[in-house]
Amino acid sequence: MNDRAAAPSRTRTILLRGGDVHSPADPFATAMVVERGHVAWVGSEGAADSFASGVDEVVDLEGALVTPAFTDAHVHTTATGLALTGLDLSGAATLADALALVRDHRAAHPADRVLLGHGWDAARWPERRAPGRRELDEAADGRPLYLTRVDVHSAVVTTALLDLVPGVTELAGFHRDAPLTGDAHHAVRAAAYAALTPAQRTEAQRAARARAASLGIGTLHECGGPHISAEDDFTGLLRLAEDEPGPRVHGYWAERVADDKDAARVRALGAAGAAGDLFVDGSLGSHTAWLREPYADAPHTGTAHLDAADIAAHVTACTEAGLQAGFHAIGDAAVDAVVAGIRAAAERVGLARIRAARHRVEHAEALTPETVAGFAELGLTASVQPAFDAAWGGTDGMYADRLGAPRAATLNPYAALLRAGVPLAFGSDSPVTPLDPWGTVRAAAFHRTPAHRISVRAAFTAHTRGGGRAAGRDDTGVLVPGAPADYAVWRTEELIVQAPDDRVARWSTDPRSGTPGLPDLTPGTPLPVCLRTVVGGRTVFVRPNE
Repeated sequence: MNDRAAAPSRTRTILLRGGDVHSPADPFATAMVVERGHVAWVGSEGAADSFASGVDEVVDLEGALVTPAFTDAHVHTTATGLALTGLDLSGAATLADALALVRDHRAAHPADRVLLGHGWDAARWPERRAPGRRELDEAADGRPLYLTRVDVHSAVVTTALLDLVPGVTELAGFHRDAPLTGDAHHAVRAAAYAALTPAQRTEAQRAARARAASLGIGTLHECGGPHISAEDDFTGLLRLAEDEPGPRVHGYWAERVADDKDAARVRALGAAGAAGDLFVDGSLGSHTAWLREPYADAPHTGTAHLDAADIAAHVTACTEAGLQAGFHAIGDAAVDAVVAGIRAAAERVGLARIRAARHRVEHAEALTPETVAGFAELGLTASVQPAFDAAWGGTDGMYADRLGAPRAATLNPYAALLRAGVPLAFGSDSPVTPLDPWGTVRAAAFHRTPAHRISVRAAFTAHTRGGGRAAGRDDTGVLVPGAPADYAVWRTEELIVQAPDDRVARWSTDPRSGTPGLPDLTPGTPLPVCLRTVVGGRTVFVRPNE
């Protein structure tokens, strides 16, 4: 890809030509003009000739594809950066491998006050158990150590870290030689993250934003909160995103709101809403998602943090204050409580106001036809993570272990949500699953349960325009005149229109359909390679040697 001038900036007028531009304004577009940080024109190669002499820069796409930049609608930025730059256990094939990685990391970081790691998953290990405290004490050589499970809803720690948290053994979720959950987990997490220096946090945030930009992600929805990250971590990230080029960051702060004063405090942090990981329940992997019926592999129904009355109070207060609300809800009982609570709020403030606020539900995995209908009725956005199904779905995955195969097959019903008119916004919940937008689109289109599959086009829209809409931005995620110039340039193979139903796919690839094509995401095919990412007309990533 060749430039006829310097890299794009917000003040220059740029013509991109000689490729494919994914735009509803022209399904056969090969060129685009960017001016003052916005898309000014999209059209054909022939028409581009009339612009060529009047622009500051011409970019020859050399056949590359231009799409809107992705929005990742659920990210934990600092934790993502720490996983990228620190101890990552996601590749450990056995418990012994994990302990060896801890030993190596300890030796390589003699000055760290607390050792931090992420990504262990005992369900994938032959030992089928989490690391014990005595094993961790030995591997860490007596130093404070905090290791989150892949879902970040439980953690294993060393004795030295427990010693930094007075009273932790009395908190709910403390287990003497098993992963910590609930309040005990939140307490040790706070102690572990308090040991980070501001410089370490900033380094991690920069690493996460750089990785996102390299993958064509132009916007991140940061999900922070008092049980997840400190206020200075949250506000520091928002300042960094304002001060340095990179993906935009919309921040959500997961704290309950009772009145206008609480709402004002959330706004003062710079948050777009009192939403994100405001926990109604936990996760399936940690046996803390709130279920109607007991787990298949545990004699209980998980953990409830908020009930319908709590949810109604929060949503009522947020709606009256003009603030977006939202919740983390995974189990069917948790999703039931969300729908019941928001319906009760609608009775207080009016359904129209509830719908206009675009309240959101994160994860929303265990849905029923009734709760899907409730989402549609209340105008709720489902902020979901298709990579969860790719990682843990199927007849022999973690979901089936936890729920049994029949219940597991009901999870993440994206097709039913779309049929009901429920807006979808896709994300990764990174570092739970990696930043990987095309992989996320593939996971939704090739869901392990065929009945839940959606077209590549619908999945792509959920990961671009859907994320913008979830944050109240209807002008983003699409390349049309007037839209922000948030786009990515990709090296890819032939473009097609791909749907779960082969008959639809064959019809849609006819040129008369007028449907813009997208890369072939059939499992096993190479994913597109990002060559450049631009946010607001400013280049934030260029692949080396391109």
